[in-house]
Amino acid sequence: MSRIGKNPVKLPKGVAVSVSPANEVTVKGPKGELKRSMDRDITLDIQDGQVVVKRPTDQIRHKALHGLYRALLQNMVTGVSEGFTKQLELVGVGYKATNQGQLLDLSLGYSHNFVVELPKEVEVRTETVKGKNPTIYLNCIDNELLGQVAAKIRSLRKPEPYQGKGVRYSDEVVRRKAGKTAGK
Repeated sequence: MSRIGKNPVKLPKGVAVSVSPANEVTVKGPKGELKRSMDRDITLDIQDGQVVVKRPTDQIRHKALHGLYRALLQNMVTGVSEGFTKQLELVGVGYKATNQGQLLDLSLGYSHNFVVELPKEVEVRTETVKGKNPTIYLNCIDNELLGQVAAKIRSLRKPEPYQGKGVRYSDEVVRRKAGKTAGK
């Protein structure tokens, strides 16, 4: 049995899970509501404040989907109860980030600024403290959407290995390379 798939998903207080006949899962919680359609072969057993994901056979496909849907369900439950956060740092001289509502204005060392319109589900906040790198804080209940938005912002100026300049996740470690050395 799948090691991840066999673990039950515990439901915190205030979180409700329901499954439609078309196998669409709805998770409601204090922060919002998320929906996802699941494979027709995977079933959910909801009882005693926890959800157990079940598969019909031991086929490779069913084993793969078993762990996948359990992890997706766990992320949905965590999202509607606590939410997810990502932090991006801008490392480089003159790099700036400001936001007005859902518009994020980035100055990343090019001749022009990037203006990124974020989905309404993602909350954005920018912070610039003197002596520290500008930081972008992203909050959302949907972990998949949050990861996509953060990756899109990071792709505008990936960290380069020689000076370390660029947009990086706050917990990301950039492996630095040695530059050219004087040769004979």
